[in-house]
Amino acid sequence: MLRTSSFQLVFLWLMIFSCDSNRVFDTYNSLSGVWSQDDIQIFKYESKDSISNYNLFVNIRNTEDYPFNNLFIITELTYPKGKTLSDTLEYAMAYPDGKLIGSGFTSLKENKLIYKEDFQFDELGEYTFQISQAMRKYDHINGVKELKGISDVGLRIESKK
Repeated sequence: MLRTSSFQLVFLWLMIFSCDSNRVFDTYNSLSGVWSQDDIQIFKYESKDSISNYNLFVNIRNTEDYPFNNLFIITELTYPKGKTLSDTLEYAMAYPDGKLIGSGFTSLKENKLIYKEDFQFDELGEYTFQISQAMRKYDHINGVKELKGISDVGLRIESKK
């Protein structure tokens, strides 16, 4: 008969949940497996610290239905007092042989994509993050209206210790 002491259970619980001690904010918006060109993902974060540095990540969960080797996104960060920063970012989503990059043992892969490093929320208050997909097929002017294979889009903020 296997007996586990209370100490061992508490230690196991601490090990499982302390592995993510840098997480400050981590949330996802679920999609139906398709990310529409007009479907802007919005995240709001209330900053109460204007001194510390943080790393910001865009998290993408995608399936084998994702048809590209890369991902272009447009981000817009609006500060509490109205200042706005926009970026167009590109990330690798597959190896040259077509195998998807990301963690996960099933057909669902999770990618933690660096958005901003050593970022300081220098204004106290609510920040708004907007993320939209900006994919287009090679030699096409118009963007991909419905990007298949994307199941979730998330934003993660980690304290930089």
